[in-house]
Order: sequence, then C-alpha cells, then structure tokens
Amino acid sequence: MEKITAFQRFSRAFRGNSSLTKMLIVFTVSGGGLVAYSEAKPDSGMNAITSTEAKRHNGTNVIPSSEADGKKKKVVVLGTGWAGTSFLKNLKNSSYDVQVISPRNYFAFTPLLPSVTCGTVEPRSIVEPIRNIVRKKSVDVHYWEAECFKIDADNKKVYCRSNLTTDLDGEEEFSVDYDYLVIAIGARANTFNIPGVAENCHFLKEIEDAQRIRRTVIDCFERASLPSITDEERKKILHFVVIGGGPTGVEFAAELHDYVNEDLVKLYPKAKDLVKITLLEATDHILNMFDKRITAFAEKKFQRDGIDVKTGAMVVKVSDKEISAKEVKNGGNIYSMPYGMAVWSTGIGTRPVIMNFMKQIGQPNRRALATDEWLRVEGSDSIYALGDCATINQRKVMEDICAIFRKADKDNSGTLTANEFQEVLDDICERYPQVGLYLKQKQKNSLVDLLKDSKADVVNESVEVNLEEFTVALSQVDSQMKNLPATAQVAAQQGSYLADCFNRMEKCEKNPEGPLRFRGEGRHRFRPFRYKHFGQFAPLGGEQTAAQLPGDLVSIGYSSQWLWYSVYASKLVSWRTRALVISDWGRRFIFGRDSSGI
Repeated sequence: MEKITAFQRFSRAFRGNSSLTKMLIVFTVSGGGLVAYSEAKPDSGMNAITSTEAKRHNGTNVIPSSEADGKKKKVVVLGTGWAGTSFLKNLKNSSYDVQVISPRNYFAFTPLLPSVTCGTVEPRSIVEPIRNIVRKKSVDVHYWEAECFKIDADNKKVYCRSNLTTDLDGEEEFSVDYDYLVIAIGARANTFNIPGVAENCHFLKEIEDAQRIRRTVIDCFERASLPSITDEERKKILHFVVIGGGPTGVEFAAELHDYVNEDLVKLYPKAKDLVKITLLEATDHILNMFDKRITAFAEKKFQRDGIDVKTGAMVVKVSDKEISAKEVKNGGNIYSMPYGMAVWSTGIGTRPVIMNFMKQIGQPNRRALATDEWLRVEGSDSIYALGDCATINQRKVMEDICAIFRKADKDNSGTLTANEFQEVLDDICERYPQVGLYLKQKQKNSLVDLLKDSKADVVNESVEVNLEEFTVALSQVDSQMKNLPATAQVAAQQGSYLADCFNRMEKCEKNPEGPLRFRGEGRHRFRPFRYKHFGQFAPLGGEQTAAQLPGDLVSIGYSSQWLWYSVYASKLVSWRTRALVISDWGRRFIFGRDSSGI
C-alpha cells in the first residue's frame, strides 16, 4: 500500500476541502513583517468543467443556444480579465449554462505587472488558470481558448477563432449561440496613431508585455557591456524612456530605478553612471488623478532619485533610435532624444471586434460601448458589457425632468408640494447619482431644500413649485456627472454586480427592487450599478508608496508600502498565488531581484 506523507495529506485536504475558509500568513524577514489575511467562501458543488460536443455544419462548428431545447439559459462570457473573472467567481445560480471564450486561459493580477518587469515578482505568481477558478462551482462552466472576432446581435451568435495551432486546414472557426452575452474583453493600448509607437515601443498590459520588457532591460545592459561599444553608444543603450505619467508608468519607472540601483549596478558596475531614466508626461503633472499632495511628493522624490520627469512633453514620433517630443507650452518646440528602450503607458484603445460591433448597433465613433446603469448595452436586453471595453451612459435628470414631475405630481394639480416630492426623493437619488453629488457640493440635506431655495418667500412644507420652477431648481444637477475610470477596481465591482443580478434574475422579475420607472410603469428589476471607491495606490520606489484612501485621506511613506503589501496579497485570486507572491517578496528581500532576464 502506498504511503502518504503528512505533507501530502495536508496538501490534499487543503485543496479539496472548501471548509478551510480562513488562513493567516505571517512572514518576517530583515526586521520587517508582512501579514496577509484572506477569507474564502466555501464552494457549493464539485462539478468540474465539462466539454460540449460541437455540431459540425460545412466544416464550421456551431454550438446551439439552450433556449431552443428548453434547457438552461446559455450565458456566453467573452474575456477572462478583471470583469469577466469577477462575474464567474460570483455567479451562483445553477440555472445557467456558462461558456467562457478567451484567448487567455488564465486570470492575471495586472496591478503587479510592473513588479514582473524587474524580477520582483515572477510571472507565474500572478496568474491563475481560469479552470482552477471555476472548477468547483455549482454552475456548469465550459472554457474554450479562442478569440471572438464578430458579434451578431440580430441572430444571437458570436463567431470565434481558435488561436491554437491545429492539424486542420487553416485556422479553425466556430460560432456560439447565446441567450445572454457578457462582453468583458478589455481594451488595447492606444497609440493615438503616433508614427512608430506600435513598432518601437513596449506596452504593459499583459504578462507577455512584462516578460518582454524584462528581457529587453537585461539585453540593454548586456549590449552596453560589450567591448566594441563606445561610451556615447552606452549612454544611448542605457537610456530608458517611459511615456505616460499615470499610475502604471510611474510605478514602472520607480521599479526600474530600484532594480538598477539595488541589483543591476552590482552586476554591471561600469554602467552605474551611464543609466538614465526619463518619464514623459503630456500634462502639467504626473499622477494628475491623485491628490495634489501625492503628485508633489512623487515629483520631488523622482527628482531626488535622479529620474528625469519632463511634463508638458507630447510625443509626436518614435523611430528605432530616437523619440521626438513637442513642448506643449513653449511655443510647440520639437526636440529629440536617443533611447535604448521605450515603454508606452498612456491611454487605452478600442479592440477591433468592439469597433465593428458598435457600428452594427449604431454606436460609431465612440471610445467604448455605451451601456445603461444596469450594464446592458444600449438597445439590447440580452447583451451586457463591462470593464474597459464599456462605459456607462448615465441618464441626465434634465432629459427626464417632465416625466419626474408628472410621476411626483400624483394629484395632477400642475404644482409639486414638498410632501409629494419627498415621496419620490429616494427613487430620484437612486436613479440619478449625480443628484447626491450635487447636494453634497451645495451642502444641502435633500432636494427639498433646493425647492425651498427656489421659493425663498415660502417656508417649510407649504412650498409649491410648477414645472418651470422645478426645472430651474434642478438645472445644474447634471454638472456633477462623471465617467468611471478604466481601472481594475471598477471592472471587478461591475463583474460582481452583474453576477448578483443573474443570481436573482427570477426573483426580481416577480418582485422588482429597483427605482421607479419615471418614463414607464412599475419599477426597474434591479438597483442600478454604483461604484464604491476603496482608494488607490502609487508605489514610488525605495519601499515608499502613496495611498489615497476614502474620505480624502492621504498616506505617503514606508507605512503605506506595508499597507500596499497587505492589500495586494489579500486581493490575489487564490491561495496559490498569495503564497507565490509573498515568497517572491521574501526572496527579493533576501537575495535581490532575478537578473537572468528569463
């Protein structure tokens, strides 16, 4: 009989027993401590992913919808990024048959990509196979490694192409029918059609991008070490340029600075005085989406560290040898700088399949798919879009001002009293989030106060306003409308929200829980999506991080770095990735970063 060691027993029990829901990892090294805590919800089933036999028609696979044969509703999910994975993790309703289609068979924890570029964290540590994530769910989930190249909304089909090499003639294509479609394929890097960017710059959106940057950094140092290279050529080769002063660009510049000064100069001592890092930003400041205190601290720290920050510098051309930039303010003067490696980290663009789909549904010339507040693509009841590929088209109060007035004026008197308005106040604030922001800005307790202000000669509950006065009182409310940022935090919350809607679809069909339909009858099925901001981090190197927390709280320094460690460790998608990332951080503290370039 085969002997089983204690470690094997523990490993099998930990991976197979969903009741092991809590664990605390404490890791200490070099006088510091790191605590990572996580709580996992127990799985409710042991169904593994199954494969579906495809019906072949004229050489093209056709996977039919389940609606036609009366079986489970078929949900097709495109993408395995933050939005798609969050949706899959939180979907619990077993009445759906879920098909996941993505050219990437894993989920990547993208906030740690800058750490991968410099060997602080290994690539395998921040990825989790999508099959591992969903294999124990009670929902039937199938995964195919393919890329969607066409969406046919009229016939409820998506057309896909396998990106795997096969023995078949050419590339295999197939179509999939759906009852509900969840589009979560993210976005691509936006080059703004600047000549030479796509050909000569590195991007930082995928694991493969981070690995290429890592190899290129080491290649630059190796080339600069060759005896046939002049000092002038060495300076050019060791000039690293980062275009984009947002969180990703700033964090990569900081990681690269630490990598060079803490690890590479020990291996390449002659390169110490030749390395230069330049950060180009088209606006007046880096990290301009953060608090001004963080922006000022980051710019001063980079100046002390020797990172050359050039603000007001708009890149106009990139060749294989130099970068041309225009000074935004000083008369538009154009200057050039030689470089060894350039990383482009500014802006996101629309993927071709989304561009074609937007033309098909009458949304041309947009940056992203327009959805309503329930994440449904405008003009469709069965297609949802979330994450970087979509944007919520928040409805304006002034577009519905007449409908709101009529709904509140129950006695059809043509005037609205404070009591009548109070009855629909909660529905208005829930349907139109800009109302709450406007009241906060004006320091008003409720919209009733706005009505009273418009009728200054009347006091308390006797206030009455007609439609014209009501319109004037709310005329500035829409000025507080803001688009959500394209961040992982937004995408993850959208995925969780949509999964919750699917989980309660039948219940809410019978008992709607959303706000009043001001332009119709009854109520909306669900409450609209509302983003809750939990703060954001900007690692600045040297074990210092800037954190902007809810309530306009700002924390900068070493303590914020440990907070960053703890939060990111807890947000990783599995115990495996948590253990690997924490061990990578420990290895870096003890042995330094890996400089092999592999």
